[in-house]
Amino acid sequence: MEDDKEILEAFKEEGRQDYAFNLLVRRYSRDLYWRIRRMVFDHDEADDLLQNTLIKAWKYLPDFREDCKLYTWLYRIAVNETLNYLKSKRLKTMFTLTGKEKTLADKFTADPYFNGDEIVRRLYAAIDKLPPKQKIIFTMRYFEGMKFDEIAQVLKQSTGSAKASYHHAYVKIQKFLEDHD
Repeated sequence: MEDDKEILEAFKEEGRQDYAFNLLVRRYSRDLYWRIRRMVFDHDEADDLLQNTLIKAWKYLPDFREDCKLYTWLYRIAVNETLNYLKSKRLKTMFTLTGKEKTLADKFTADPYFNGDEIVRRLYAAIDKLPPKQKIIFTMRYFEGMKFDEIAQVLKQSTGSAKASYHHAYVKIQKFLEDHD
């Protein structure tokens, strides 16, 4: 991709790293933000995760081997940041004394930009119950329409494993929706 080439060449030139980073941010921030947002549902959390992703990308850009597209590499960082966040959030929720942490689905439906109906709210509640990795795989496939081999590449796992995780997530969501009808 031409943009990737310009970004990487500018990064390698002495004194043009800031320019390269600004190009990277302008080119990829919006798409990364919305992909993260679909996984965490909350604007502030998505914004924080995007910032963490961009900081890590900047830190590790010298190690980028160019064996994949720059966006794939950035997306992999974003997914890992999101996965770590979801895991820690899940642990915090399990160990709260009140057990009344606001769920991601509640936060999403409370968002002033949410205009969905009851079935959408239930779908997000079901997705929120999934284990972090299944949540991410389901989101990548269902909302973003990614192919299983693309998901596998981003998550560095086999295509079969991505398919199995998606299937398990689908079954759990279907059961949740049936039980909460």
